[in-house]
Amino acid sequence: MTRSKLAPLALAAALALPLLSGCAALVVGAVAGGALVATDRRSTGAQLDDTSIETKVAATLESRYGNRAHIATTSYNGMVLLSGEASDSAISQDAVAIARGTDRVRNVYNEIAIMPPTDLTTRTNDSYTTSKVKARLVEANKVSTTHVKVVTERGIVYLMGIVSRDEANAAADVAATTSGVVRVVRLFEIT
Repeated sequence: MTRSKLAPLALAAALALPLLSGCAALVVGAVAGGALVATDRRSTGAQLDDTSIETKVAATLESRYGNRAHIATTSYNGMVLLSGEASDSAISQDAVAIARGTDRVRNVYNEIAIMPPTDLTTRTNDSYTTSKVKARLVEANKVSTTHVKVVTERGIVYLMGIVSRDEANAAADVAATTSGVVRVVRLFEIT
């Protein structure tokens, strides 16, 4: 089966998951997850490292700063994006130091705004914008959503992944023309 056929199949399986129960749900989830892992351009080890990086950094920041900061940690192939808000620059600088000091981190992009943390409405709108960008990427069919990670903070869309120059341009064009997007920041590794 080709990659272009696997992505919609995995998406359909993921959407059907809540409708299923018991063991059948686990089987469908494993198949969908396996398809996504198989089409990701990162090695399985890199994917596990990214999950570990995100968990470690986020837990440290949450325990250290609580409600004085809202910092999202996103890792893709060891490239870490810190986005969100911190009440002062010392928190932002410390967050960068924590991320840089984490095993397997290759680079840190500091996109933390120095301002009070955003409210639930803003974060909900950002989640909705991320969903719209992902849906439009699937619809455009010019780059696989397994190759692009989409993160939105305060209407700013950050794009990460391992892509060709044409795929990077296509993803950025889709994001830039999505309603609710204020700006697009490309953080791609170009193949």
